[in-house]
Amino acid sequence: MSDKIFDGLDVSRETFERLETYVRLVQHWNPKINLVSRNSLTSIWERHILDSVQVYRLAAQFETWVDIGSGGGFPGMVCAIMAIEDAPGAQFTLIESDQRKAAFLRSVARECGVKCAVISKRIEIVDPMSADILSARALSDLGRLLSFCDRHLGKSGTALLPKGASWKKEVEDARKEWKFTYEPITSLTEPQAVILRIKGVSRG
Repeated sequence: MSDKIFDGLDVSRETFERLETYVRLVQHWNPKINLVSRNSLTSIWERHILDSVQVYRLAAQFETWVDIGSGGGFPGMVCAIMAIEDAPGAQFTLIESDQRKAAFLRSVARECGVKCAVISKRIEIVDPMSADILSARALSDLGRLLSFCDRHLGKSGTALLPKGASWKKEVEDARKEWKFTYEPITSLTEPQAVILRIKGVSRG
């Protein structure tokens, strides 16, 4: 099973071992703090790891990456693990207001050798981050996410936001309040879902 997953991810053996350590930590902590749904735990590689890796691979060159509402670390921690070899000088910041989940993220960072900051505050009170890349998964509707982008994304930055089958309706609703350009990229793990690559966020 591991060899099949390893081939599918197309990562180095070192990166794969870090991801394996991360998965073990999720499985250990999950009964206590509910990082992912119990049903999805059995398919964690497909539902969470691969889903996060595809977000990472949509990013252009970057120096700063901010993941908001990080929860169990998808996609932010996975992207930080991927960047250890690909972009070793990049600075990752994960924002998660839940203190227990923030403690989990710090534990993963230590165990996996990831250099990243974990901020355990509410997204809207964290000082503006001016990020090159901003990511968020399963956090909120697009309109609210764009308000966070407006605060934390740099002028020429890009937001990478996984969205489900109703993404077109979310875009339509968000356009009533926000101006932005977007490109939908079909998800590798769910044909009805997309990752929205968003730029130029401003109030409409």
